[in-house]
Amino acid sequence: MTQGWSAQDIPDQSGRTAVVTGANSGIGLVTARELARRGARVVLACRSEARGKEAEERVRSEVPGARAEFRRLDLADLASVREFAAQLPYERLDLLINNAGVMALPYGRTADGFETQFGVNHLGHFALTGLLLPRLRAAGAARVVCVSSGMHVLGNVDLRDLNSERHYRRWVAYGRSKSANLLFVHELARRLGAVGSDVVAAAAHPGYAATNLQTQAVRMEGRRRTERLVELGNRVMAQPAESGALPTLFAATAPGVRPDSFTGPSVMMWRGSPARSWRAGWTVNDVAGERLWAASERLTGVTYGAL
Repeated sequence: MTQGWSAQDIPDQSGRTAVVTGANSGIGLVTARELARRGARVVLACRSEARGKEAEERVRSEVPGARAEFRRLDLADLASVREFAAQLPYERLDLLINNAGVMALPYGRTADGFETQFGVNHLGHFALTGLLLPRLRAAGAARVVCVSSGMHVLGNVDLRDLNSERHYRRWVAYGRSKSANLLFVHELARRLGAVGSDVVAAAAHPGYAATNLQTQAVRMEGRRRTERLVELGNRVMAQPAESGALPTLFAATAPGVRPDSFTGPSVMMWRGSPARSWRAGWTVNDVAGERLWAASERLTGVTYGAL
């Protein structure tokens, strides 16, 4: 990959339409802003209307003339996912950035009864991608980018207990959801290749980037001292969100990105310019990918057919 690749290297995106989930803050907001800066029409798909509209205004203020719009999407509610897809007014979609996520939350369930991390990080995006796939295929050389994490190493997908009903450990559940992201990309890329589609499915991760993802769980639990320690760690050790977004932007726009590739920071998967990233062997297992796919179609009710 290109040494020192930066946002300045993003090719012209004029005439292209992108959907970025979780674009109200962190790397999602940076991703949306930089795509808009290069001329793309960007849909900021966010759960909170207030924060989504605020992010839209921020992109418009930082990028004069930006074509940016907020549309509500709650990945913890499949009805919201279906509504978002049905109301999206564009017949062609060039980029789908599956960025939104939650991390290490206390045990909870989505509106449809799924464990929250698995439901939001994987199932919501699985359903969204399936519902938008006809528009991606209509655009020709479109891309789907799923944002995973180096922390996927904490847990392989347990196909016998996808909702962590037997035993819940928040970090293991997070790792499993991020492994599910990678397995989904692996199987999606395989299926797209089998039908000769030009759509590229790839994955990325931000390394250790300072966003509100790290403080989300401790804030929910009211652990103020821990929250302050996490914030201090972010300031001292993490790279800024602008740097953390680069692997996603590379996977979404750089020429020659290969299907099922995994892009992350170049320095120990922690920080630095985008580079090919290591991934656990279980995330490229064909049998596991097929089984997770079948389970995801059954649980969400979204079927891809023969693509």
